[in-house]
Amino acid sequence: MEVITLKRTILQRLFGISATKIPLDPGCWTYADGHLRINLGRAPELSEPGGAIRVERKNLPQRILVLHGEDGNFYAFRNRCRHMGRRLDPVPGTRTVQCCSVGKATYAYDGGILSGPAKEPVGTFAVQVKNGELVIAL
Repeated sequence: MEVITLKRTILQRLFGISATKIPLDPGCWTYADGHLRINLGRAPELSEPGGAIRVERKNLPQRILVLHGEDGNFYAFRNRCRHMGRRLDPVPGTRTVQCCSVGKATYAYDGGILSGPAKEPVGTFAVQVKNGELVIAL
């Protein structure tokens, strides 16, 4: 598989500025009893393949990247690169996510390393679609 690099400025890479935004509607998700639930009707960013959101808040045990994959499935990643701990971004037109830093560690949808300096896979979580919600067990 050919690895495509995200187009980023050197400042974005040096400071680890993620291209993926937090949801426009902060009320589109909840976290309780070890489960992150995202109401797809309130998260238009996930309506099309390639769309993604960062889910971050103090009551979450970790940062999560949620992605509507290029293959039409939904994916959830621990949003922390295994190289420098920076956030991840989906790479448009591919089935990969990439670290937003200088190292450009690139991972497959299953979390496996495809390229870059990371030594371990990135964490992934099972995603279920139930009644218009994504349910992610953390």
